Amino acid sequence: MLSKAQNKYIRSLTQQKFRNEYRLFIAEGEKIALEWLMAKTHVQTIVATEDWVAQHQAAISRHPEAELHIVKAAELAALSSLQAPNQVLLVVPIPAEQAIPQLSEWYLALDDIQDPGNMGTIIRIADWFGIRHIVCSPGCVDVYNPKVVQSAMGGHLRVSIYESDLVPFLSGSNLPKIAATLQGTSVYDMARLDAGVLIIGNESKGVSGSVGALATQAVTIPRRGGAESLNAGVSAGILCALLLPC
Repeated sequence: MLSKAQNKYIRSLTQQKFRNEYRLFIAEGEKIALEWLMAKTHVQTIVATEDWVAQHQAAISRHPEAELHIVKAAELAALSSLQAPNQVLLVVPIPAEQAIPQLSEWYLALDDIQDPGNMGTIIRIADWFGIRHIVCSPGCVDVYNPKVVQSAMGGHLRVSIYESDLVPFLSGSNLPKIAATLQGTSVYDMARLDAGVLIIGNESKGVSGSVGALATQAVTIPRRGGAESLNAGVSAGILCALLLPC
């Protein structure tokens, strides 16, 4: 059972200011929790129902550093941001900030992505395609927002995420810089590249002028129907599938 203070503390992590203050975030749901517990990473707290703990002793035992709290389903539901019934919630440290490495491989640069679902989807896409680095502008949604963590489905474990002004990052990179725009070269006419930076812009405004000016090429996904645009996550998935090596 959790004390009132512990309950309040965990609830506070749904807000960015407290995530930033404590350098902790919430990962919840059985699939995501098991990914974290099976990984070689630190877990601060495990909050779970008695049945879930009984079924997953092996995974829990991998993290003797974690505080384990066994709670009733109703108590966990009061903490959870999930709509479906939940059996486990983890409190996990936010990784220490690191310098962005200059490597000859693919990066994603996200220019003020605002929607948590889009952000989580893009992290999951990067994980799927083996892109190890995402650089987020300061105007992006917090990547440790519970909805982002849920949508990323464990992608945070395998993708390094950095916050940086994109202008100096792009200016300092010798890689091809490809901006996703509504006007540009058709992605079907572009060669696949072994390395580069794919720039995905804001959901409503697209790639900002200062960032777009540093792109070496603009790319578009040709439209055949009447939709005004594709959302950022869908665009990122299609472009990764067509630009990265097979």
